[in-house]
Amino acid sequence: MNILDYLETEFATFDEKPFSEVDALILSEICMARFDDIVPGLKGKGLFADISTIVENLFSPSGRGVTFRDALRAECFDRMFIGLVPKRTKDLLIALAASPRFRDIVIRDYLSLFDTERQTQFAAMAFSHKREFAFLGFRGTDSSFTGWKEDFNMAFTCPVPAQDHAVRYVESAAGGLPKRLMLGGHSKGGNLAVYAAINADPKVQARIERVYDFDGPGFKPSVFTGEEYANLQNRIVKIVPVDSIVGMLMESHEDYRVVASDAKGINAHSGFTWQLDGDRFVFADRISESARFTDQVMTEWLSSFSDDELAVVVDAIFEAVAASGAEDATDILSGGAKTVQLLMDANKNTGEPARTILADAIRRLSEVVLHRFGRDLGAMLAGKGK
Repeated sequence: MNILDYLETEFATFDEKPFSEVDALILSEICMARFDDIVPGLKGKGLFADISTIVENLFSPSGRGVTFRDALRAECFDRMFIGLVPKRTKDLLIALAASPRFRDIVIRDYLSLFDTERQTQFAAMAFSHKREFAFLGFRGTDSSFTGWKEDFNMAFTCPVPAQDHAVRYVESAAGGLPKRLMLGGHSKGGNLAVYAAINADPKVQARIERVYDFDGPGFKPSVFTGEEYANLQNRIVKIVPVDSIVGMLMESHEDYRVVASDAKGINAHSGFTWQLDGDRFVFADRISESARFTDQVMTEWLSSFSDDELAVVVDAIFEAVAASGAEDATDILSGGAKTVQLLMDANKNTGEPARTILADAIRRLSEVVLHRFGRDLGAMLAGKGK
């Protein structure tokens, strides 16, 4: 089973069966839908309009919220579904509108920000069940290069603008929501949920029951101390797939659990591939050897740069992306012949000093891979010799 199968078979209401980790993943995934003209906006959204920051839903409708059935509007479909798996997001919205468990959830306090100049892509919304609880969901990375640039920036700076916005969003929205709060998100959304919970005003933080981080990247070293995490130690739930790549990036203090997926490699990042048994995840003992190897390589490679050096490398990467002719991130990430051609064009068209910077970064990465591979191979052969 996957989350779509779950929505077709789970008919118990939240009054009959408590909110679960699977429910949290579902609401985290639907945050990829653009509800700009449908869901009432956060009342204080004007406070987020810093210089050059565009509040995409500045003129969103007023009101107390809409249900998933109200949000199911075919006339908005052409711009509603974004990200790397837009069709799955569309299927999810249809399933939510049909589900007796979710159809009466109220979506409210929608906020969407986008700023190319400040490299900011942020969106959040609240899902409220009567006066019982609210889930504050944060959108992961969309297909824009701006969104992906902000993700890369997390490797050398904290906070990035979306992390600051996440804290302000939670503190702004909390006053009008039920006392019981849960936060969550998938991918970058999971990172934002953790960051917001740790930095929220203590009165708001005390109301947070759970923070759900679904394969979200961690933080650059020393962003948080163990003591800061300790305030939420038993409330953060981190779940990653067997072939986790994104969720292993950078540093996390919390423990994580590993869920089975019907996909391999980066495709396992999608929550739609995660396997369920009824209303629970199917868990594995550990991440795969390939995921472990990738984590070790990326950790060693990133640590070989200073923050200033990483900033230069990231700028060079995106200069190459711009030179490639790719229209959005899906062109680069989809794989296949198109990706190869775009990368070849980028190498040919990227000028100096970006080309030299990238060549050095690739050289360092190759050295780390060969060193790690040789060490692992040696250990394996030594083990067989015994």
